[in-house]
Amino acid sequence: MRRPIIAREAWPFVIVLFLIALVALWLHWAVALVPGLLALFVLWFFRDPERAVPEGERLVVSPADGRVMFVREVEEPRFMGGKAILVSIFLSVFDVHINRAPVAGEVRYREYVPGRFLAAWDDSVGEVNERAYLGLVAGPHRILVSQVAGLLARRIVTWPKVGARLERGERFGLIRFGSCTQVWLPPGSEILVRAGDRVLGGKTVIGRLPQ
Repeated sequence: MRRPIIAREAWPFVIVLFLIALVALWLHWAVALVPGLLALFVLWFFRDPERAVPEGERLVVSPADGRVMFVREVEEPRFMGGKAILVSIFLSVFDVHINRAPVAGEVRYREYVPGRFLAAWDDSVGEVNERAYLGLVAGPHRILVSQVAGLLARRIVTWPKVGARLERGERFGLIRFGSCTQVWLPPGSEILVRAGDRVLGGKTVIGRLPQ
């Protein structure tokens, strides 16, 4: 069965805005224009396009649409338990905000961390902003993904529970409005993107896991 092209999380916003627009029509059509246009923008923002997910052993796909902010070697004690390679992706308000699993694997870790709402292009947002973590185990490898709220993003949605199985490129959540998505890969992974590259969630290959 084909999925809806609009994420279900859009409809509470859209219904309220359309109701406001209908009420505003009693005053003047120009007054109704603002909530009407906002409703159309929300529909466009929550678009959920189908993606052709690349096939191949050890491939890692981007967990989100956006632009790569940086690639760094870091310590990741939360789930990886040591050194890791961090790829950070900034999502503007114009990007698709559906998050997708970078690899096929089992969800072994999930955590929500309250925090601030700094602009998502700030390098420090992954450490201080509100965020949600999802840890995947793929064979011998551990991969961690983080959904980070931004200046406008005030709601992180993560669907799978611990024990769930995700396929590469499968949708696992979304972040409402501007935000950041980060993925930690094991040491020795081959990274195929760099700062400034545009990526598409579930489609762009950003790396390969170690042998």
